[in-house]
Amino acid sequence: MAQTQPIENISFEKALSELEEIVRALESGKAPLEESISAYERGTALKIYCEKKLAEARLKIEKITLSPDGAPKAQPFTIEE
Repeated sequence: MAQTQPIENISFEKALSELEEIVRALESGKAPLEESISAYERGTALKIYCEKKLAEARLKIEKITLSPDGAPKAQPFTIEE
């Protein structure tokens, strides 16, 4: 597992891909203990980074609706459950 780039210098997609790779490697149980610990720590940092990026993207999303007169208007994004 290549862990050469600082997390803050990689894209969301690359971070997610690396996180998936780490999970597969840890699930295999074939890595030595020290390597597994390092991978787990990197994975935790990648998870936090991805969650932060998703939260930032969510704040940027707006829902486009029509006002009563038919003009488009933007509203903050909300999750309807």
